[in-house]
Amino acid sequence: MPDHRPACRMRNRGPRASRGAGRRAAFVRSCAGTGFAAALAAWLLAAAWGGAAWAGAESANGEGVQAAGAAASARTLTIGSKRFTESYILAQVFAQAAAPALRGPPAVKAGLGNTAVVYQALQAGAIDLYPEYAGTIAREILKTEDTDPDALRAGLAPLGLGAAIPLGFSNGYALAMRDADARRAGIATLSDLAAHRELRFGLSNEFIGRADGWPGLARRYRLPQTPAGLDHGLAYQALAQGRVDVIDIYSTDPKIRELGLRVLRDDQGYFPRYDALVLYRLDVPRRFPAAWQALSRLQGRIDEQAMIAMNTRAELDGVGFERIARDFLAAGETAARAPARQRTGVWDKLWGDDLARLAAQHVLLVAAAVALAAAVAVPLGVLAPPRAPARLLAAAGLLQTVPSLALLAVLIWLLGRIGTLPALAALTLYALLPIMRNTCVGMAGIAAGQRQAAMALGLRPMQRIGLVELPQALPSIVAGLRTATSISIGTATIAAFIGAGGFGERIVTGLALNDAGLLLAGALPAAALALLCELLFELAERRLRR
Repeated sequence: MPDHRPACRMRNRGPRASRGAGRRAAFVRSCAGTGFAAALAAWLLAAAWGGAAWAGAESANGEGVQAAGAAASARTLTIGSKRFTESYILAQVFAQAAAPALRGPPAVKAGLGNTAVVYQALQAGAIDLYPEYAGTIAREILKTEDTDPDALRAGLAPLGLGAAIPLGFSNGYALAMRDADARRAGIATLSDLAAHRELRFGLSNEFIGRADGWPGLARRYRLPQTPAGLDHGLAYQALAQGRVDVIDIYSTDPKIRELGLRVLRDDQGYFPRYDALVLYRLDVPRRFPAAWQALSRLQGRIDEQAMIAMNTRAELDGVGFERIARDFLAAGETAARAPARQRTGVWDKLWGDDLARLAAQHVLLVAAAVALAAAVAVPLGVLAPPRAPARLLAAAGLLQTVPSLALLAVLIWLLGRIGTLPALAALTLYALLPIMRNTCVGMAGIAAGQRQAAMALGLRPMQRIGLVELPQALPSIVAGLRTATSISIGTATIAAFIGAGGFGERIVTGLALNDAGLLLAGALPAAALALLCELLFELAERRLRR
């Protein structure tokens, strides 16, 4: 008995030592997988933190209504614009006119969208002012017929807004046709259209939905046609190519004269006057008194011919918006009517001065969205109970069915702001499904024997996940990240429609100008970024397969 007990103790120590050695061996064997997982987790956390900080910084520049945003907005004058040529130009004119009277350069959020989007940005404090038109304020914002300046100011004051600084021209809505077709059909007025049901109408989407647009126009003139929606920048091309017969136009569009179109007379006086002016938050003159005085000096300086000339330089001559504004402010109408210059090629537009800025915005937006999606999807896929993955995947899949523009609209409404935050939220939601699906597939593919062996070694649940299960599922998770990144790079171009930047900014501007070169200058870098990310993920997956 005395000799047996030590032997028994020695035999008992053997299995314990063996289990300890086995755990150490398992840990060593998993180092390759867990090391890569740790590096990946660090990248995801860094990207998520950077994206959150970036979104916060964007909010501080005026996208939020919190105190921090208000404080930042007090230091930076933020000017917005709609998504058509004239609005882009006027936003630059405002910015450059105000810049000498400011401590820092003003921020320009160009091409934010239609009236509803830009007006919401103004109300939320995302922008301080933007170029607007008296008729639009009356019909779309105040829901009234009165375009008198005093009536507009009285209606806007309870909203914390004001309208001032009439620029000196009116840019009204009208309908136009090819002159030869109008002469052949004997059409000269809007009333004449009612007798020609066969005419194909191609109208801008905003005009179709505006209170002062198609619905009221069709009722007033009893027009029987059903219009198709077209981007305003593409409508002239469609008309010239004979794909539509009637389009809506702005009276200062340069292509009216270039294409020899007939503008149909509004014989019943349906459209109001659309005098261009500044729509602003009432606190702007107090916060930026010197800049407001500088803007006030623009009153009456831009007549209709000068505006048409500036639009011509942008749409027909390919001159940049900043250059047009700078020339006008330097020499007035002489510069506005400056001779045309040859359009720059695709290569010049591709390597433009904004390439680095747009690339940084696009990469940050995609990296932050994928990181945030992974921070949600991977833990859910790893820790979910046995029956939960199917429900989680169904919920994530449902989000994929929502069109991107519709999702952005809902998020703008929910968050009460435009720009980076709703864009980041939308991209994160779209990236959830591929990451969660691949995580669930990877976890389901782990052999039951491996889990049993881990349990036999005495590993606790989190140890089993970290040392055994996660390294085994990692190749599948990385494949999900790869898919999510490719989806996000493409979808992120839509973010430019709400002022979130990225390569989509060029695409949006190219649509407004009907400029194929600018469209390619936005599409090609996005495609190159997608290919680069594919290459990096391919290298990562090869390393995991070793």
